[in-house]
Amino acid sequence: MKILFFVRDLGIGGSQRQLAALAAGLARRGHDVTALLLYAGGELEPAVADSGVRLLSIGKSSRWHAVGPLAKIRRVLLRENADLLYAFLPTQTTLAALLLPGKLKTRLVFGVRASGVQLDRYDYLNALTYRSETWLARRAHLIIANAQSVRADAIERGFPRERIAVVANGIDTDAIRPDAAAGGTLRKERELSPGTFVIGCVARLDPMKDHANFLAAAAQFMVKNPDARFVCIGDGPAHYRDELNALAHSLGVADRVLWIGQMRDIKAAFNAFDIATLSSAFGEGFPNVIGEAMACGVPVVATDVGDARAIVGQLGEIAPPGQPALLCAGWERLRERLTKERALRKAVRDTIVTNYGLEAMVERTERLLQQVAAGNTGAEFAREFV
Repeated sequence: MKILFFVRDLGIGGSQRQLAALAAGLARRGHDVTALLLYAGGELEPAVADSGVRLLSIGKSSRWHAVGPLAKIRRVLLRENADLLYAFLPTQTTLAALLLPGKLKTRLVFGVRASGVQLDRYDYLNALTYRSETWLARRAHLIIANAQSVRADAIERGFPRERIAVVANGIDTDAIRPDAAAGGTLRKERELSPGTFVIGCVARLDPMKDHANFLAAAAQFMVKNPDARFVCIGDGPAHYRDELNALAHSLGVADRVLWIGQMRDIKAAFNAFDIATLSSAFGEGFPNVIGEAMACGVPVVATDVGDARAIVGQLGEIAPPGQPALLCAGWERLRERLTKERALRKAVRDTIVTNYGLEAMVERTERLLQQVAAGNTGAEFAREFV
């Protein structure tokens, strides 16, 4: 198959890492794979290119740089004439549906990866794009959701139910694995002693990730756990970073919270944690950070968003969104469990290896794409993956 992926960029975000892994996996299986990027320069580009995936960049300079890039996208679609155009996330799915020439043989695939998005937390353009994706979803021959919660949300939004298949994210458990040495090195670099109890959050600085919830829970946890430190890994707009720093000071936890920007070595980050946390308020599907932390043998306390409950199961703790006291209580229970359940860390990793391996994700996606490329309809293939 000739497959053209369409994504905003190849930075180190969760969706980008999944696309990179999928594109590389399909290239290894002998398919002709190209990634079309709105913005060039992402950290994952060299690794993706080395995997045999061809990279094409539209060269957008800002969100308002539109007319020239739109024309360029259409020219690329005409020139490539791929069997499949697989677009990730609302901006790209919307543009793909609007710009894909009807005369081409190319079949259109939407990749949707969020549920319960609160549009009032974002600007007008983001909200418009999100709504436009729903209006245009019937142009897609297939819609791939990365979680059951995302499929349910898409149906509620108005997507055609019969065309929505679920393929859970895949975790590269050979690369993302327990590594005490890497975790220890990071702790040493960040002046976190071996005796410090570290609770970490890997998430971009964005309202949906609800770092305010994390910080409020931290303020409560440190009262009974003075040996605790809290590590936030991820970046975001400067004004939002300033807001969160101000909140940390107001809660009296500024000296206990370590802010780290984007990190390439996610494995080292998770291995430096005693507990990993997802504190999101909304918008999650399959949170990569849960799977990656668990693949490193690090148990998770997560808010009940997306498919978090299904992934964590009985091996971690789940708290309602936006309730820091209950998030804190989850940390306390899990810390106690770690002292009593000696096999917990191994069980945490084993469940990811068994249920969410990378090759399973690639294989399931390949089977779906092959059926779409062959001209099958949604009713004939999507139900197998619901």
